[in-house]
Amino acid sequence: MSRPLFIVFEGIDGSGKSTQLKLLCERLAANGRKPHPTAEPTDSTTGKMLRAALSGSDPRTAAEMAALFTLDRIHHNKCENGIEKSLDAGFDVISDRYYYSSLAYQGSLTDYEWVRRMNCDCPEIKRPDLCIFLDMSPKAALARIGSRGEATEIYEEEETLTLFRATFMRVFHSLTDNIAIIDAEGTPEEVSDRVWDAVKTLL
Repeated sequence: MSRPLFIVFEGIDGSGKSTQLKLLCERLAANGRKPHPTAEPTDSTTGKMLRAALSGSDPRTAAEMAALFTLDRIHHNKCENGIEKSLDAGFDVISDRYYYSSLAYQGSLTDYEWVRRMNCDCPEIKRPDLCIFLDMSPKAALARIGSRGEATEIYEEEETLTLFRATFMRVFHSLTDNIAIIDAEGTPEEVSDRVWDAVKTLL
């Protein structure tokens, strides 16, 4: 068995991250590994502030959001049940969102280089072993969101998601991280097979 892995799911809103994270955890467990699912924002005080901002109930500027996400991410790495301690305990850490989202979302709306430096140059923010980007058109993603019947968040508009998707692609081309861009169209099982093809090369 390989060492514990740190894997991140990314994608625009509605791309199926939560579903694919759950399916990947099930596959890892079936292969005798110990998956630890997690997400950003976290349940910390800072994470709760971010969730309020994302819902629109407590508006924040893009710079405030970028700084809060970075603070929450440091907590995510260092807290008791966080990324580093879970990896040390032998768990594969599988996160729904990480710094790529900050670079794509807040980096589109405020100074990109500042957002990048806060995250990529921070010694307490660990680099993942693999980033899985679930790629789909903003129109298809919004149709998925609409089918859930849930309250929308502040970024869930086609023009905004189109901008963020384009910025994600620029982010991926600028980093040396291990990134797999996965077609997120199709059934959950079809997408899960594509995800597994990317992950099993690390096992």
